[in-house]
Amino acid sequence: MAGMLYLVPTPIGNLGDISQRCRQTLEDADFIAAEDTRVTLKLLNHLGIKKSLVSYFEHNKTQKGDWIVSRILAGETCALVSDAGSPAISDPGEELVKQCADAGITVCAIPGPCAVITALSISGQATGRFCFEGFLSTAKKSRREHLEALKDEQRTMIFYEAPHKLTATLESMAEVFGPERPISLCRELTKLHEEVIRTTLQGAMDLYAQQPPKGEFVLVVAGAQPKEEVLATPDDAAQRVKTLMEQGLSRKDAIKQTAQELDLPKNVVYDAALTL
Repeated sequence: MAGMLYLVPTPIGNLGDISQRCRQTLEDADFIAAEDTRVTLKLLNHLGIKKSLVSYFEHNKTQKGDWIVSRILAGETCALVSDAGSPAISDPGEELVKQCADAGITVCAIPGPCAVITALSISGQATGRFCFEGFLSTAKKSRREHLEALKDEQRTMIFYEAPHKLTATLESMAEVFGPERPISLCRELTKLHEEVIRTTLQGAMDLYAQQPPKGEFVLVVAGAQPKEEVLATPDDAAQRVKTLMEQGLSRKDAIKQTAQELDLPKNVVYDAALTL
């Protein structure tokens, strides 16, 4: 009989956030697949758990993934953990979950610490609709393209960022979203020096021009304001018909095309064209 894969969330800063169910799952698993075995070993020592650890990270996920799947199919139970938070979220564990799903292996996700939700809930930004964008590229062109695709996004946007990349990221965001776009910078979540700075992109750039950013950040950026719909008027229709006729279209074809372009009833455009 095949075993199972458990996704076990680990504390994002405060070791007290490990749940009893997570602890029990780690104790009961046949082996643990960890993003960094050194980090996980510290957690296991804190919990008083001794368990076989397998390294599973970005650069060995293909080879190790096949090996882990074969062990689970042979009947073993694997607990997957990341360095912090919920595995498979902006994490190589995503690939292992896909492999297990393709192999017909049951995957069980245990609720627990997640920096995305923790930051969103205390950000002061709208929480009804949001999107998670993970880490932005270190390459300026790729980062800019990513942000340009989000320029008109109306949902609250959440990003992960490292301190040494924060200034460049804020600059790119200000260029694309505008310097007055609200942002909440959530730093060192659940740790002793947890901090939430609610400001604008310009305010954040000014702040970190004076002091170097420290700690891991979750950036919660307000979505774009809905664009006001501008309705075409009969005068707009008449002008468009005139332009199209000057370009060589017949009156009939110009009226038809104008009605489609301006989303106006054809009879309204026809009446407007009579004023020409």
